[in-house]
Amino acid sequence: MKRLQYFLYQILRVEEGPSRGLSFYFDVVLMSLILLNVLAIVLESVDSIYTPYKPWFQAFDLLSIVFFSAEYLLRVWTITCDPRYSHPVWGRLRYMFSFMALVDLLAILPFYVEGIVHLLGGARALGIDMRFLRILRVFRIVRLLKVVRYVSALRIIGNVFRSKKEELIISLVFILFILLIVSCMMYFVEHEAQPDQFSSIPATMWWGVATLTTVGYGDIYPITPMGKALGGVIAILGIGLFALPAGILAAGCADELQHHHRRQAAAGKECPHCGRPFDEH
Repeated sequence: MKRLQYFLYQILRVEEGPSRGLSFYFDVVLMSLILLNVLAIVLESVDSIYTPYKPWFQAFDLLSIVFFSAEYLLRVWTITCDPRYSHPVWGRLRYMFSFMALVDLLAILPFYVEGIVHLLGGARALGIDMRFLRILRVFRIVRLLKVVRYVSALRIIGNVFRSKKEELIISLVFILFILLIVSCMMYFVEHEAQPDQFSSIPATMWWGVATLTTVGYGDIYPITPMGKALGGVIAILGIGLFALPAGILAAGCADELQHHHRRQAAAGKECPHCGRPFDEH
């Protein structure tokens, strides 16, 4: 049993490097199925396509659920082969609450919740709002997040967010602080001239978001001279304000890419001088 568990663990783990073992082909099949699921979700919104082929869409969804459910259960069973989750109980529980395990669970959970609701007599009989079930169907798009496990670039971006989270939180708080200030100022300047548009500070914050992000929808805008002058200053301020988190992420990406190349070079997979894989030399 241990040998079978380890064999399956090796297949389920993400294949790295140029090897073409069973793990590589499993990754290809899983990635293809994920992308086909996303395509199916998109095409289901087109009535002229979904209505005549509804049984095919449902059959494909059922096939995907069986595959993803088996994958999830096998990952939970074999994860104890990973030294980080070696304990048979606590190790599995820790893994089940990891990000990727939660993504795997959310990818299949809507199907089972809908099935249980229908078995118990339907949403109306249980007093469940039908909008809840429709939202659950939207959650199928979470299957796309399963791709994160197989795309190293997305893992690098995730590392950037983790390493720069303090700076990003500080910049976000600063942006919210500026948004509150400019919304309060614009409310007191424009409220008397446009009581319907700038009816309250929360209502004015919608204008503040559109202006600071330089989107400018045009549904709400100042008409007084002071309001126009203030709006122009705020729009210019917004250009530099939202460059702050962008600069933090750019610096984080540069640092993470350097660390990534160093790790690859230390592992003997990349040339330490040019950063290209050795097999491309």
